[in-house]
Amino acid sequence: MLSSQNASKTIISLLLYCLVAGLFDHGLSDMPYQFCPENSSHPYDGKFQNNLNNLLNTLASNASLSNFHRASSGNNDSGRLYGLYMCLGYNKNDSCKNCVVTASQNIIKFCQNASAAVAWEDDCQLRYSDKEFFGAFDIDGNTDKHNPTNVSEPEQFKSAVKSILGGLTKQAALDSWPNKYAFGQRQFLDTKITAVVQCTGDLSPNDCKACLEIAIANVSTCCYSYRGARILSKSCYLRYELYDFRVEDSVNQGPAVNWVPKKSRKWNIEMTIILVVSGFAAVLLFGSFVYCLKVKIVSKRGKNDQEFPLRTTEDSNGIDFLQRHMQENEDQKTGELPYIDLASISEATNNFSESNKLGQGGFGPVYKGKLSDGREIAVKRLSSCSEQGSEEFTNEVLLILKLQHKNLVRLLGFCINGEEKLLVYEHMPNGSLDVLLFDEAKRAQLDWSSRLSIISGIAKGMLYLHEDSRLRIIHRDLKASNVLLDSDMNPKISDFGMARIFVGTEGEASTCRLVGTYGYMAPEYAMEGHYSVKSDVFSFGVLLLEIITGKRSAGFQQSKLAPSLIAYAWRLWNDGKALELMDPLLADYCCPDEFVKCVYIGLLCVQEYVHERPTMSSVLVMLNGGSENLRQPERPAFSWGTSDHNYDEINVDILSINSVTVSSVSHQFESR
Repeated sequence: MLSSQNASKTIISLLLYCLVAGLFDHGLSDMPYQFCPENSSHPYDGKFQNNLNNLLNTLASNASLSNFHRASSGNNDSGRLYGLYMCLGYNKNDSCKNCVVTASQNIIKFCQNASAAVAWEDDCQLRYSDKEFFGAFDIDGNTDKHNPTNVSEPEQFKSAVKSILGGLTKQAALDSWPNKYAFGQRQFLDTKITAVVQCTGDLSPNDCKACLEIAIANVSTCCYSYRGARILSKSCYLRYELYDFRVEDSVNQGPAVNWVPKKSRKWNIEMTIILVVSGFAAVLLFGSFVYCLKVKIVSKRGKNDQEFPLRTTEDSNGIDFLQRHMQENEDQKTGELPYIDLASISEATNNFSESNKLGQGGFGPVYKGKLSDGREIAVKRLSSCSEQGSEEFTNEVLLILKLQHKNLVRLLGFCINGEEKLLVYEHMPNGSLDVLLFDEAKRAQLDWSSRLSIISGIAKGMLYLHEDSRLRIIHRDLKASNVLLDSDMNPKISDFGMARIFVGTEGEASTCRLVGTYGYMAPEYAMEGHYSVKSDVFSFGVLLLEIITGKRSAGFQQSKLAPSLIAYAWRLWNDGKALELMDPLLADYCCPDEFVKCVYIGLLCVQEYVHERPTMSSVLVMLNGGSENLRQPERPAFSWGTSDHNYDEINVDILSINSVTVSSVSHQFESR
């Protein structure tokens, strides 16, 4: 025990020494920049201060939900203020909120009574003004901050930095919409250049590109001979370093820029030492707890495996079960399959206790759990009377093991033990999209920026399945409940039990056994059993309309507005009233042109005839501001077997195309 204490003291001493040495060598960065324009002072006014406080509180409260948000506060006759924040794309939501809160405090401190101001923290920007500035890029006051250390090979370094920044600018302005953030690394001598660029989420791709190109021009005149630099603008951001500055607590990762006033450095060191010591003590305590827990688990397993109320049989080798289905998948070696034993899963879910149950599907219940290594999991337990049989279970295991994409849920492992069939996924803290989307109270968490990000993420995941993976996959059951949301509200497509693989140039197939969900099914699939990638496009169109309206497609006829959500969307579109589809919760912050564009894309996706629907690659082009499709949607497919309503009862003149709506969409695309 004594030796253990001495070892702990030695480790703590070494850690503190390294930490303090690192602090003095590299410095810490505090608030590097605030911009309060001259002649912008606002006379002290209770209404102004109240509006400013309300605005900053609104922005801070949304920072835990998304990395970008804009808002306004007050009436035009009482000092209306407009504001936004932008957190850098590598931030988690909690970090984003903390940064915005700090920026709010500092912008009041440093820009007292200013009618317009902007503040940059290390990881976020906060801006407000009494003049509306949304959607317009502003380079007035662009400021450079550079690392004071010179680089050893300036010309070679300059070429490498220009190359990576140019590539990231194109990516942020096009591929990364709506986040408008791009990150990259490039080898330079014996290290790597790390760079990020980002625009505020309200900029068009063209304006984003212009803002970043000006920032690159700024950095070329000031900073290419230094090891790192930032360009801080009101509308965009650029940074590069010879270390990965995205990593939290990266004080020893490389030479950070020394932007801290000396008077604040002592406080930072003392606080950091306290935090490190406390953290180390917590780690020791947690390690002891884990060790005792493992001893208890091993002891419990050794007593009697039949303690678990599970469905087991003599023949319980799950690997053998899958081997019978792998003759056409010889590249997937049995030894590499992520098999997790039944006892471990049972222990993780507390014997599948009711308190750990996350939900119930047609396949059976889903349970939350925690493995012995600390990973949080979601366990899908196939019930004996499940609609998903052994074939679908095997299909899902073998299929998802071949898929790797940030917008697809990740399978961590599986278990087959007699009749017990289990799939173990990464746990999604925010659950399924339908839980948030169709609950009015919870739906408030989904602002317009979040919904656009979710739509874009789903589209990217479906494009990967259709075109970019080594297999060509049709999901066949895309719907809100099969889209899961991680801690950052990023969408992950799940449930591949019904998916089908196409080989080579195959484009469509038929089946006499329908699977999927009515309301999302394409008409050719629901009525004739024909399915293709365009069947998934139809489902995506329905899902897109649900996301932007907050209305559930299933059972929509009960609203008496129309026989289906698609019919209702088409009627309002055709009458030039597409904005009436908007979820009322979005009214204050949604960009009308962006909303109309989404309605347009959704209606294109649900066209009755397969050849008139776009591909997922075309959908992404349109979402990113391209103009690949500008034709007027025809009447969609929505009158097949959903209700007793007759579409002819709805007074819509199909030939009376609303030119205002079409021109609005056209203008939206052309302006980007």
